[in-house]
Order: sequence, then C-alpha cells, then structure tokens
Amino acid sequence: MTSAELICAIGVALFGSRYQHDLAEALGVNRRTVSRWSLGQDEPRPGVWLDLLGIMWERRRELGTLIRTVEQHGLG
Repeated sequence: MTSAELICAIGVALFGSRYQHDLAEALGVNRRTVSRWSLGQDEPRPGVWLDLLGIMWERRRELGTLIRTVEQHGLG
C-alpha cells in the first residue's frame, strides 16, 4: 500500500468519505496538504504517522467503551 493509499484509507476510516477537511483539522495542517498526500503528490513527514497512530488508538479506545456500553444496554 502506498502512502497515498494509506492516508486515504485512514481518512475514510476515521472521518468518512469526505475526510480531508476533518483529517487536516485533526492534524493541524491545511486541507490542501492532505489533498496532496492523498494524491501522492507529497509525502507526510514522519511525525504525521505518529499523530495518525495516536488518533487511531484514541478512536479505538472510544469505540471500545461505546461497544461495551451498547452490549450492556442492549443485551443486559
């Protein structure tokens, strides 16, 4: 998977098909920067990957908590 494909896949997983604005905001970069990454015209700096990993781990924690709550609510 190329960096561009990975940026797109992560963006869609985190924010949906219109992810570029929200991803840019989460990373503190311009939306055009995310667009260039998504098109393979530029490579994210190494720190971006660490930032993305942090966002994904946080989302995983949030979803884990919500999943447990829904399971207790709906199955309890």
